Amino acid sequence: MTIEIYGGPSPNVIKVLVACEELGLVYTRTPLDILKGEQFSPEFLAISPNNRIPAIVDHDPRDGRGPLSVFESGAILIYLAEREGRLLSKETRQRAMVLQWLIWQMAGQGPMVGQAGHFRNYAPEKLAYAIDRYSNEASRLYRVLDTRLAGRTWIADQYSIADIACWPWVLFRDHHGIDLADYPNVARWYAAIDARPAVRRAVGDFTVPPPPSFTDEERKILFQQKG
Repeated sequence: MTIEIYGGPSPNVIKVLVACEELGLVYTRTPLDILKGEQFSPEFLAISPNNRIPAIVDHDPRDGRGPLSVFESGAILIYLAEREGRLLSKETRQRAMVLQWLIWQMAGQGPMVGQAGHFRNYAPEKLAYAIDRYSNEASRLYRVLDTRLAGRTWIADQYSIADIACWPWVLFRDHHGIDLADYPNVARWYAAIDARPAVRRAVGDFTVPPPPSFTDEERKILFQQKG
């Protein structure tokens, strides 16, 4: 039985792919065409009520009670790490260190650099205030990470789901206007993860494409959801 992963090659989906490879889990991919609104189907909403990717279905959970679905990438990483007893320490202080950096990624790095990318690349109007606001915050967060990695190989001293959570957003850095030459500790850490065999298997020959152009209907589906 396998872990079924929903979603295409977005940063948050790549987190889950890397985790599965690092943990040696068997998984399948179920793509969703989010430009056509497949994320709003009743079948997917039963798995991911927030109509966002990624989401997983574990068809062989440890409790033996049948398929288990999990949504939100941070929750998925915790679930998989605890399922396998790796990448998230049980020791109190080490666990706290990993979880606080995982939450930093979920609440800070991902949303803020994502907003920088949105206003730089996708907004129908180039709003200088919004571009400056989120680009400056993206730079600040990179400085936070760069400072954290000074003298450290990994974010929480041991390779963990904190590293796995942060790395894919750095992979998409060109969308956010970030040059890794400005953040040498992040650059070193990024290269170390990029070279890991499990990461190479997860990413394969994928290269980050330039920001796409959307039709008005696609833009409405992605960015103008109400209710």
